Amino acid sequence: MINLETLRKAYKLMCYAQHMAETYENNRSICKYVHSTSRGHEAIQLATAFQLTEADWLSPYYRDESILLGLGFEPYELMLQLLAKADDPFTGGREYYSHPNYRGTGKPNIIHQSSATGMQVIPTTGVAQGLKYLQQIKSDQFKKTSDGQLPVVVCSLGDASITEGEVSEAFQFAVLKQLPVIYLVQDNNWGISVSAEEARAMDAYEYAGGFPGMHRIRCDGSDFNEAFETMQHVVDHVRTHQQPYLVQAYVPLLNHHTSGVRKEFYRSKDDLDQHHKDDPFPKLKQLCLQSGITEDELQQLFDEAKQTVAADFEKAVAAAEPDPSTVTDHVFVPTAVIEEKGDRSPLGKEKIMMVDAALFAIRELMDEYPEAVLYGQDVGRRLGGVFREAATLAEQFGDHRVFNTAIQEAYIIGSTVGMSAVGAKPIVEVQFADYIYPGLNQLVTEISKSSYLSCGKFPVQTLIRVPIGAYGGGGPYHSGSVESTLLSIKGIKIVYPSTAADMKGLMKAAFLDPNPVVMLEHKGLYWSKVQGTEEAKTVEPSSDYIIPLGKGRIVAEADDELIDEGESCCIITYGMGVYWAMAAAKQFDGAVEIIDLRTLYPLDEELIFSTVKKHGKCLVLTEEQQNNSFAEALAYRITYNCFQWLDAPVEVIGALNLPAVPMNMGLEAAMLPNAEKVKDRLWKLFRS
Repeated sequence: MINLETLRKAYKLMCYAQHMAETYENNRSICKYVHSTSRGHEAIQLATAFQLTEADWLSPYYRDESILLGLGFEPYELMLQLLAKADDPFTGGREYYSHPNYRGTGKPNIIHQSSATGMQVIPTTGVAQGLKYLQQIKSDQFKKTSDGQLPVVVCSLGDASITEGEVSEAFQFAVLKQLPVIYLVQDNNWGISVSAEEARAMDAYEYAGGFPGMHRIRCDGSDFNEAFETMQHVVDHVRTHQQPYLVQAYVPLLNHHTSGVRKEFYRSKDDLDQHHKDDPFPKLKQLCLQSGITEDELQQLFDEAKQTVAADFEKAVAAAEPDPSTVTDHVFVPTAVIEEKGDRSPLGKEKIMMVDAALFAIRELMDEYPEAVLYGQDVGRRLGGVFREAATLAEQFGDHRVFNTAIQEAYIIGSTVGMSAVGAKPIVEVQFADYIYPGLNQLVTEISKSSYLSCGKFPVQTLIRVPIGAYGGGGPYHSGSVESTLLSIKGIKIVYPSTAADMKGLMKAAFLDPNPVVMLEHKGLYWSKVQGTEEAKTVEPSSDYIIPLGKGRIVAEADDELIDEGESCCIITYGMGVYWAMAAAKQFDGAVEIIDLRTLYPLDEELIFSTVKKHGKCLVLTEEQQNNSFAEALAYRITYNCFQWLDAPVEVIGALNLPAVPMNMGLEAAMLPNAEKVKDRLWKLFRS
């Protein structure tokens, strides 16, 4: 039996939701930013919110304003986000209504919420994964409820988003690892103008039946009593048994899909009338009356709520707009690694390969940081990575810290959002650069925007390892370069080492950076088996060696006399390009200076521009297909910043503009740059 205080609270908050919806509708010219309301969904949302504690984690979706009210957020706070005001407590005016994030006390934590339906399921399942891991290692960061119970994670979503493929990846992982996550599906039978009959072959409950180990239940989400009892049972079960659970709550949709897609555009009167029969507000009122709360008391709660909403709206309208000067704040949070430290070339040590430098760096990191965990395809016990880049790590640190995943690039990448949020330190691997594309949705939608849209509350500390590049007959799906694609994503950092020492030093910096870092590791340099790459092997740096991101390296210096005579040039490159450049430069007797960028973002523009100004001639060299590449963009940036010092146009050389790297080695060689092609382009540059 629900106590009277809970009923009063629910009724008051449901009054808030109703008055807020009416206020927004009556002030459409003021409420100009697109928004949705929770009308029709209030009962299940409040019933859910009332079960949660500050030890728990929650991911609402864009219709969940009543969940936020139930957690204790005031209408005024929500309205600040509605109107994109400076004091919006979630995103500082950067995000839509009911897109919260929260890290504090008294309420569950809420990771950054995007608008991409269903995409929050992977990051939120990552939260549950992270909590289970922290509990397993007995981390101080693992928090229980005030009465000693285990935390739960709630992921709220609409029924239409269940058909997203990434939801399946999350469900698979949740049941495989038996994670403490509740998937609350609010089923109103509409996905904008698409009806359930048009869009799905089964509902969420039926779909969940295909995942053995997923508990499931249906309920009437418009009936507060049934919704409360259902969520109380489900939350108690997950706290106790730490198993995944899906709740399908049937709810009416009483308001517009959004303020911009109005119900009268696509819904019939009969459909709307049918949904209004299940309005949770009169149902809750009747329950309150039956429980002994008087009509007068309910009317008083209704009137007080109306006054509060009106006053809060007036206050929110008058609140300050964001300061435009803050628009670039919070893209990244500061990193502590700002200078090179440690011994790059200790005496008496033998040279090691790049693949071993990566392995040794991760081994040292996992030794030092118990929160560090490594996962991806085939990185676990038995194989240790298809390039042996994780060999022996599972044996040393255990299968709970180094383990295989299924072929789930979206989950591998997106789960790091949740892992990072709870305090774990994920290192993940996408097996080949060509296969990063299924994970781009998570990288773009969730990871890259999290720090910016949470005002720095939820930067994603993740290291994503990506073997990249052609290495001799790898073929069209194992030889690609993807740096230009990745560099078009703002809010992530991109590292590309070309030597063992740089691999180790940059790996440490990437891991310690509190922001997302993608580390591109050229397969052809791993073992220095490709002709001309012997210098990728270096002495192993000391265990404390670290290189700050954004600092390039001078690989070879030009002769001062040739520089003074204007007979020199520079090559700006990275990865395999370093070795093509070194081989070509041998033909020019000290006339060529070579810069290895090492980090593609942030970029060492100071080194680039000072080098170009010194020589007046520049060649940008890349393995990628040339047209529309990062290299061409860099050439423009060099031209713009160094124009008055240039003696010739900036040259660019890259691979031929083909859709894939062909398998046949002769065809592959015809497509890619090499030392001879670089030499020919240098002759052209010197003659210009």
